[in-house]
Amino acid sequence: MNSLPNRSLVPCFLFAIAVILTRPCSSADLQINTDFEGGSARVESVDQANRIVHFVPGGDAERGWPCWWALRIDGAEQGEIITLDLGGSDVPVRNNGKNTGVPLAAVWAMPGRAAYSTDGETWLQTDPGHREGSRIHYQVTATGSTLWLAWGPLFTQRHVDALLADAQKTSPAATSFELARTRDGYVVRGLRITEASSGDVPVVWIQARQHAWESGSSWVARGLVEWLTGGDEDAQWLRRHAEVFVVPIMDVDNVITGNGGKEANPRDHNRDWSDQPTYPEVAAAQSRLLEFAKAGRLALFIDLHNPAANDLQPFFFMVPDEFIGETARENRNAFLRIATARINDPFTLNQPRTTGPRYHPLWRQISDAWVNEHGNPHTVAVCLETSWNTPFSNTPGYRKVGKQLGQTIAEYMRRPE
Repeated sequence: MNSLPNRSLVPCFLFAIAVILTRPCSSADLQINTDFEGGSARVESVDQANRIVHFVPGGDAERGWPCWWALRIDGAEQGEIITLDLGGSDVPVRNNGKNTGVPLAAVWAMPGRAAYSTDGETWLQTDPGHREGSRIHYQVTATGSTLWLAWGPLFTQRHVDALLADAQKTSPAATSFELARTRDGYVVRGLRITEASSGDVPVVWIQARQHAWESGSSWVARGLVEWLTGGDEDAQWLRRHAEVFVVPIMDVDNVITGNGGKEANPRDHNRDWSDQPTYPEVAAAQSRLLEFAKAGRLALFIDLHNPAANDLQPFFFMVPDEFIGETARENRNAFLRIATARINDPFTLNQPRTTGPRYHPLWRQISDAWVNEHGNPHTVAVCLETSWNTPFSNTPGYRKVGKQLGQTIAEYMRRPE
């Protein structure tokens, strides 16, 4: 005999139907992962019905400012819109080597456009984020089940390995080298590029990513390497008449673990250029640079960085004129004139800025200041800050700056004495 359904089950049944009808067509919950090189985020909650991920930057504040974030989202359906709802970290941070007791300003973690990728290799920018109070929302349309999203385009150890391999395949002038092993035991790798027939040509040293969160600087380094190993006439001339060293990532430890790096304990990587450096890679770079200076060969030192959020044009940081000799000043002025003409699209180079005693109490332990003090009388040592918070702050824009920097170096080295 048939019986009527249990009336107590009807409300539960209707509620379940309502939930199904209000969810998108996606059949899978979104899964958030940071278990990859450079991955870092603290997920607050996931609104599965509306496909919204609420999160803040992850990372250990003792290992640098928690402004970097990168995460992978699995379970998305093609065509559906995923929303990232990002807040600033609430963890107190260090500055000038001391704990401030207050969190980092959220703007450091909130680019106007986030970076995203559907394959983990090709990086694009989202539409401009929407600020609501202390948070920002980014939206991206899924084209498959997996999305990578980050503060900026990822560039990690595997990207270094690929860049070095491609460079050596492209040009016999390129050879990889091991600069050092880090405190965590990772290898810091670089590229030596030269076709010079003798060992007494000028040396150009370029390094990036002393602050791990500044991923754009590694993409600038990549653009420089791609240009330098290619067929451009100026690149060929530079390979024949100079010995160029490029280190795409200096702070490998924090890049791998997804930490910010800047103002890390016990010392900021770019405040470690002292007689007793904390980081093995800094000591190794110092040793090589001293060797080149002793031989009178150190022509150029360029440290690649990304600046603050409101710095919308690239610029050079350098020591004040009074702290270098006349020859170095003349050379630096010539280099800056050439750079201003060369770095002009899509970015326009802004006026240079100076460090010195008013900039930071440890300013003499910043890389370019140390190189100016220990280099040759003709050495030019500067820091290039490439903007990260613009529509051009993407992989093509960064790589073009790298190419233009290479052209600047070639023209500077070719100028009549």
